[in-house]
Amino acid sequence: MKKFFHWLNRLPAFRKLSVQEFSWVLYDVGNSAYTMLACSLIPIWFKALAVKEVSEGVAAEGFLTQVTATGAYSLVLSIVTIIIALLGPVLGALADRKETKKIFFTTTVAIGVVGCLLNGAAWSWILFLILYVITKVSYQASLTFYDSMLNDVTTEERMDRVSSYGYAWGYIGSCIPFLIALVAYVISGGMLDILPPLVGKLIGFGITAAWWLLVTIPLIKNYKQNNYVETEHTSIGKVFKGILKTFKRIMLEDRKVLFFLIAFFLYIDGVGTIIDNCINIGTPMISEDPSLQKYVDVFLVIFLLATQVVAFAGSLVFAALSKKFKTVPLILVCIAGYFAVCLYALRLDKLYQFAILAFGVGCFQGSIQSLSRSYYSKIIPPENSGEYFGIYDIFSKGASFLGSFVIWIVLSIVPKGVSVGSFTIRPYNLAVAMLAVFFALGFVFLIISSKQKSLRGAQEDAQEGAQE
Repeated sequence: MKKFFHWLNRLPAFRKLSVQEFSWVLYDVGNSAYTMLACSLIPIWFKALAVKEVSEGVAAEGFLTQVTATGAYSLVLSIVTIIIALLGPVLGALADRKETKKIFFTTTVAIGVVGCLLNGAAWSWILFLILYVITKVSYQASLTFYDSMLNDVTTEERMDRVSSYGYAWGYIGSCIPFLIALVAYVISGGMLDILPPLVGKLIGFGITAAWWLLVTIPLIKNYKQNNYVETEHTSIGKVFKGILKTFKRIMLEDRKVLFFLIAFFLYIDGVGTIIDNCINIGTPMISEDPSLQKYVDVFLVIFLLATQVVAFAGSLVFAALSKKFKTVPLILVCIAGYFAVCLYALRLDKLYQFAILAFGVGCFQGSIQSLSRSYYSKIIPPENSGEYFGIYDIFSKGASFLGSFVIWIVLSIVPKGVSVGSFTIRPYNLAVAMLAVFFALGFVFLIISSKQKSLRGAQEDAQEGAQE
């Protein structure tokens, strides 16, 4: 194992990274494997357990229809985001104490890995969703600590590059365990019936859990918490008072952070919703030749896999651009790209059109997230990064909740779509197109944020002036 990581660290892409930067990037490679599974095969496995119709649009007792299963899955994603949005700031604030961030990070990773493994053995759709919620919450909590580590593992000048490297290599690295999971799915009912479906599911979740744990080890071993809050005792009450104080500071004093969080809430809504629901809503959006319907799920997953490669290249391109251009204009380009993708979805009903949409998403998917993460790291107090990233998660997960909720509302209100003249916009297409509104508003608020002076910058200027 040591030889493998030593060889990996000698690759040209990683050679200029420090040990801590390299270890930090590797966790993106690990957790991205679960992200890939969650937005591709997990909704397929869920529907295989949940959907059983006795006639078109009528579910058998104890089961769901295709539409209600899609809505239920989106609703569960919304519940997950509410839980983590409430827990994020508290966990982040607790982790800001000296030598505690690694403990919280390791604990949430352990729960997530075990939950992922058990998820593969679920025999009912209700148990499947319960285990999925536990795993997803733990996974998201680990990301709160992980994102806040960026201030510890690198310098402000290298944040854009290191953050982009995390997403880039996360996308390409996640393809390794996912290919194994995909093969297991294909030969266990996806196209062939060589293995029982339960065995294929066990292999998929098992290899993902093992990969997630394996590439997390270097970060657990090498991470050092350099920025922290000096405190002798921290009670839950004190933590909540600190969080309220931070919220008040952001609302009244730090307009740059405030308007950025509003912008982030709006545009990341579309990003998170598309990632979480791409297969969940993509499958029924396709109306190709009925003879291909059995294989549509596999085709969509293959397109998603190709998207990972595109996202890898896109993240590296934006990492290179970050050396020449400021972060905000690069994020604005990504927002505009997503806006166009949402509008394109209005008439999507063919596999090749889905491939085009997936390519468009891949171009900006990693970049908009990595640049947002590094930009936020630059404008917040480094010693309170855990607490601030907990707040960041409220806006991030709150947005994902809203987007998934919008999909559920659209599917519930207009299950047959909307007619515009002789053209009918189907409900799934309309749900995706509605996300364009969030990107447009996010674009505006990010411009407003970029014109504000940050409180962190003002404090650093005052310190420099005092030293002179």
